[in-house]
Order: sequence, then structure tokens, then C-alpha cells
Amino acid sequence: MNQQAFLSVNGIEVIYNHVILVLKGVSLQVPEGSVVALLGGNGAGKTTTLRAVSNLLAGERGEVTKGSIELRGERIEKLSTAAMVDRGVIQVMEGRHCFAHLTIEENLMTGAYTRKDGKAAVNQTLEKVYNYFPRLKTRRGSQAAYTSGGEQQMCAIGRALMANPKMVLLDEPSMGLAPQIVEEVFEIVKDLNSKEGVTFLLAEQNTNMALRYADYGYILENGRIVMDGAAKDLRENEDVKEFYLGMGGGDRKSFKDVKSYKRRKRWLA
Repeated sequence: MNQQAFLSVNGIEVIYNHVILVLKGVSLQVPEGSVVALLGGNGAGKTTTLRAVSNLLAGERGEVTKGSIELRGERIEKLSTAAMVDRGVIQVMEGRHCFAHLTIEENLMTGAYTRKDGKAAVNQTLEKVYNYFPRLKTRRGSQAAYTSGGEQQMCAIGRALMANPKMVLLDEPSMGLAPQIVEEVFEIVKDLNSKEGVTFLLAEQNTNMALRYADYGYILENGRIVMDGAAKDLRENEDVKEFYLGMGGGDRKSFKDVKSYKRRKRWLA
């Protein structure tokens, strides 16, 4: 990745409750204007990596104990989450967090809370969000609690866009959504990236979908990066096909034979 790095994560370790080591020397780079996927199974450390970047670890009794995180060359580990928002870094949490009692439009407007460029500019962004998510415009007056999972995910992403972000940290956007809706969400991510220049770092278990839309990917296992590369190269990699895309692997149909699994997963040796 030879573009200038917008975000650089350099050998970070993250510990929860002063004892539980979750990330063990994670390094990654996100070039400006790119879509970078953070891949791996449940518990691999994807969400923790995003929270380390957005400085949301403290609320989970976690902290970065080694390494550094830089945004455009500035060390950011000690900054508040609010300061990260000021720098244009917004996280969309896993699980479609919306304010259930507020309407879709009220939810979206909460994303503009920190804006200082006036009402007209905010309304312009709102119209832009509705152009990307026409379904939200239709449901703008509905309470979020009574909208579908897909609409809530779109609302959560739209709310992040209302802050005029330079970079969006997107955590498990496909979780619990129908395949058609997942595709719709990823198409919008690609559009926002190509047309608006928004940089994305997305954590995703759906490796197949993520690698179709990302430029570059990192695969996490047990708190370590075990593989990285251009998305198109990872899609063709035999190990990735076998262990993450459910393809290949000869006659072995499951992961039940742990010894065989670990032997064949060369990086676990």
C-alpha cells in the first residue's frame, strides 16, 4: 500500500481489566480515500482494533498498553473520542445502535450535533444522506424502533455521515441482515468512498462480501494480523479460500479436526 497513510496503527497491544491481552502487536495502514477491511471470526480482535482507533476502549475498561496510533502523522492514543470526531473519525458501532424513541430524521440530526458550519450546510448533508439512502427518506418520520434491521443499519451509517466524516470505522455492517440488504449497504459504502472520498476501515465477518468491495484486507486471528494484501489477491489466496471463503480444502468439510486445522493453517504453527 503505497498511498499516503491516513491512519497508521503500529504494533499495538490492548489489555482489558489490566489482565486480558486481546491485541498482540497489531499493525495496519489505511490510505486516504481507500476501503480497508479487517477480517476474521468472532473474537479475533476486530472490534477492539476499531475501538482503539476511535478511543472508545476506556468505556470497556480497555487500554492501549504498547505501540502507537497515528492519524495523518499525529499520535492519537490519548485523545478523547470527541477530539477524534473533531478530526473527522466516526465509528458506527456493531449492532445498529439507534435512539429507539426518536424518528429516523431525529436520529440522523444527532449526528450533526458537533457541526459548526450552519443549518443550511447541515440540511444539505441531510439531503445527500437521503439521496444515498432513499429508504430513510420514506421512513423519516417513523420511530427507529419500528423500522427494519436494514433501515436501522442505514440510519446508523447516515448518522455518521451527518458529521461530515473523513473516515468511518464501520463495525460488522452485515450482521443480522438479509443478503440483499447487505449488498445494498456495501454498494452505498463503495459509492460514498468513490463519490464523496470517505475513507473506510470496516470490521467484517462476511469475508466474501468485504473482499468484493474493499481495496485491501487484513485478517486477524487471536489478536494478531496473520495475513494481509490487496483484496483481489486475498480472494485468490488458497488459505483464504479454504478458511474464510468456505472453498477448497479437498475432502475436509469442517473445522472439527483441530489438529489438522492448525497444521494446515501454517500461520498458527
